[in-house]
Amino acid sequence: MLQLEKLIRTVPDFPKPGIAFKDITPLLGDPAGLALAVELLANPFRGKRVELVIGAESRGFIFGTAVAQALSCGFVPVRKPRKLPAEKLSFTYDLEYGTDTLEIHRDAIRAGQRCLIVDDLLATGGTLKACCELVRQLGGNIIGVAALIELAFLNGKASVPCEVHSVLKYNAE
Repeated sequence: MLQLEKLIRTVPDFPKPGIAFKDITPLLGDPAGLALAVELLANPFRGKRVELVIGAESRGFIFGTAVAQALSCGFVPVRKPRKLPAEKLSFTYDLEYGTDTLEIHRDAIRAGQRCLIVDDLLATGGTLKACCELVRQLGGNIIGVAALIELAFLNGKASVPCEVHSVLKYNAE
């Protein structure tokens, strides 16, 4: 874990004052670090017959597709509004200052398919909770949620309605 923590840069006051942003780009540029991160995200779900990995725009795409490949299953993108071309399902959720919306194709998940939701970061839990809701509305069976980084001091895990696996946990800013 220390190897991965060394590859995550903390950028103070980004995107606004008081935020200590966890920048994963150094990890993404390190072949061994990236491979280790993907394995640590995927390993708890090996043998659980995951059929689809769900990843939210945009960093969830990076880790989600890699985890899907590691688990030999498909990948489904969850996108910001007006990015998907076919019939879609939308879910709007609250943020600290306003709301956001995520969308998924209505035919992306068949009822009963075993789904793993993957993202780079679990902060307040809004995005992952929204992904869970979209998967459930389409009839998917959520096996779990995997996040590379959990900002445990924000208690976002309490907002996510299923089991959460985090590779790295930060207990303070």
